[in-house]
Amino acid sequence: MTQASAPPKAIRRRHDREIITLAVPAFGALVAEPLFVMVDSAIVGHLGTAQLAGLAIAAALLMTAVSVFVFLAYATTSAVARRVGAGDLPGAIRQGMDGIWLAVILGTAVVAVTFPLAPRVIDAFGASDTAFPYAVTYLRISLIGIPAMLIVLAATGVLRGLQDTRTPLYVAVGGFSANAVLNVLLVYGAGFGIAGSAWGTVIAQYAMAVAYLVVVVRGARRHRAPLRPDAAGIRASARAGVPLLIRTLSLRAVLMIATAVAARLGDTEIAAHQIVLSLWSLTAFALDAIAIAGQAIIGRYLGAGDTEGARQVGRRMVQWGLVSGMVFGLLLVLLRPLFLPLFSSDPAVHDALLTALLVMALTQPVAGIVFVLDGVLMGAGDGPYLAGAMLVTLAVFAPVALLIPVFGGGLTALWWAMGLMMAVRMATLWVRTRSGRWLVTGATR
Repeated sequence: MTQASAPPKAIRRRHDREIITLAVPAFGALVAEPLFVMVDSAIVGHLGTAQLAGLAIAAALLMTAVSVFVFLAYATTSAVARRVGAGDLPGAIRQGMDGIWLAVILGTAVVAVTFPLAPRVIDAFGASDTAFPYAVTYLRISLIGIPAMLIVLAATGVLRGLQDTRTPLYVAVGGFSANAVLNVLLVYGAGFGIAGSAWGTVIAQYAMAVAYLVVVVRGARRHRAPLRPDAAGIRASARAGVPLLIRTLSLRAVLMIATAVAARLGDTEIAAHQIVLSLWSLTAFALDAIAIAGQAIIGRYLGAGDTEGARQVGRRMVQWGLVSGMVFGLLLVLLRPLFLPLFSSDPAVHDALLTALLVMALTQPVAGIVFVLDGVLMGAGDGPYLAGAMLVTLAVFAPVALLIPVFGGGLTALWWAMGLMMAVRMATLWVRTRSGRWLVTGATR
């Protein structure tokens, strides 16, 4: 029985199985990523408010330095999945290796450029005199781990494109566990303070990169795909990633503006903002699990020339995203008495973050739709539209957020501005998916 003639319930069940098979392991892997920062926040937060404020600024910069290159995962997932759908496994792995080599080049360049500029960048973000030295220490040590994290991104994209989200889950769980143990040992056992937290994370990151490389190299040898760098392939990977780089830079600019605004509100506010942002990142990565499944499945369907299958599974994923967002929002409200004390013992920080947390929880259903639609269009390789849509979102968000310190809106107003940002993203992505212009078939787009 073909997909066109199958009953609607049978089609939904098949799509649900596909989504669950890929999204559940991806959920575990994605949740582990923000947990790196959350573990650091929880451990460093008990050292003092100044240390947590320094971590907040440094973590935002580090997430930007890594996340602007998330196209190494996203573009690789889409490109590899298309070749899998077209039946070209050696070509899929070869394209993935080009992405890994590009990650090595970019990671080295980021460290070389950013390390000497660390104090100036921290100062530009308005860090207080008490938070400044902690922010510089954490940032400089953590920069050493950036090449490893970019390799992890690219290798993760290869495996996702091959419809394998289980291996990234195993590696992420191992990396998170090592990070937690190392942080406790180095911060409190060895007495290294915030520097120990940074070193623990760096060690865990390199262990993850090595684990990924072992898996990918084995797959390349099994399918006789070349391991050596190919200049033309690396350039092609870079060109394909440019629109997604623009999209991600715009998104990171939104988050950096939010952090800069919070920093100017005071140490208590930036510490509270860091906690809310950590929770937002946790739910964002969790919701993105469905988007990851979307990238892999949509890419495979379009590579096989099945536009109707791509359209149907995209609609089903939006339903999943909406329900998941509602569930996460409810859990944030109900469980807040349990997890807030883990981040800080300062009552002033708790008071500052409570209303902002409730605002964030209310916007989770919108976030669920946004992340899923983002994944659908990434899986289709629709990078240029995603870049333009995110630039529009930044243009709306920036003036609203920057006026908050002027009019005294406080942290709650800042998180309402974040909700506005998500609403604009949802509108732009919905228009595109309804148009059908993203349904381009073939082994390459």
